[in-house]
Amino acid sequence: MSGPKLFEPCRVGKLTLRNRIVIAPMCQYSAVNGCMTDWHLIHLGHLALSGAALLTVEATAVEAVGRISYADVGLWDDANEAAMALILESVRRHSDIPIAIQLAHAGRKASTQVPWNGGGQIAPTAEGGWQTVAPSALPFTAGQNAPRELNRDGMSRVRRAFAAAAVRAARLGIDAVQLHGAHGYLLHQFLSPLSNRRDDEYGGSLENRMRFPLEVFDAVRESFPADKPVTMRASGTDWVQGGWNIEQTIAFAKALEMRGCAAVHVSSGGLDPRQDVPVGPSYQVPLARAVKQATTMPVVAVGMITDYEQAEAIVGTGDADFVALARTMLYDPRWPWHAAAHLGGHVRPPEQYLRSQPRQYQALFDITGSAES
Repeated sequence: MSGPKLFEPCRVGKLTLRNRIVIAPMCQYSAVNGCMTDWHLIHLGHLALSGAALLTVEATAVEAVGRISYADVGLWDDANEAAMALILESVRRHSDIPIAIQLAHAGRKASTQVPWNGGGQIAPTAEGGWQTVAPSALPFTAGQNAPRELNRDGMSRVRRAFAAAAVRAARLGIDAVQLHGAHGYLLHQFLSPLSNRRDDEYGGSLENRMRFPLEVFDAVRESFPADKPVTMRASGTDWVQGGWNIEQTIAFAKALEMRGCAAVHVSSGGLDPRQDVPVGPSYQVPLARAVKQATTMPVVAVGMITDYEQAEAIVGTGDADFVALARTMLYDPRWPWHAAAHLGGHVRPPEQYLRSQPRQYQALFDITGSAES
């Protein structure tokens, strides 16, 4: 009898992942001037022992004005790179889990307060705030300070910043790069007709709106080692009439695949406060399924995936190749262990935790290796 699909290996480009569970990037709002702190060692360290197949570092700004908040992680200078190197060195000392990084630019959704202090926009003249940029001078919500429309020089600067961050990620030994093209951040802002009102070759038609995100992808793909995957996180829909939708997402995914994109992670929303999102278990899986049916590259599904059988069904039926967990992993950092126990799969624990295997799950731990992944 075959084992659970969720615990079968799968490749993303040339990277082989031990199972189909990936840890999605989760902002911690705990950096100082873009530099990781001890909190990131605790956060990433315990997730590296979770039994998942891939650990993704949170949205990492490619320039200071691209941060969501003043407390975001960045990778735009030597200090950021050195701080991240220390964290990754410690994590890798005790775990062989592959580590990806999400490179991002928040665009008009930048310059905000941290969530536990309200998350509101901070004015450019106030402490912790700065002037935001976007494809068009349209604020996220009425009453906010409007972003400055990116001119050609600004767009070139952002492209170079993404490429430079990819070079730094390669020096750090990062195994894969994910570009953040979702949740209403800069690349998504270029894609959606709701936020992109440009009248040049970067606005208007779908081909024009995809142009800058594809240029950024090309710049990163060229700057990151050819044998390591570059992927994209995309919003399948804005959930707003007249906005970005699944048909456009499929066109974008096909264009990415032609350029060597190794996988696409399908999320949704985040671009417009008018969004009407039908939130519920697996509510975004149909979007992943649509992309999966239209492309040949691996697809990652995300969104209120909390149940073991639910996750197994998503990959078992072919709706997606992987499930990504975020809040679920914060609540239960050993979710993959518990899923394996429930479904009859196996995980590889650190040697220090071997004695924790429950008596009723004598085949749970794979002890053929010496480190967790």
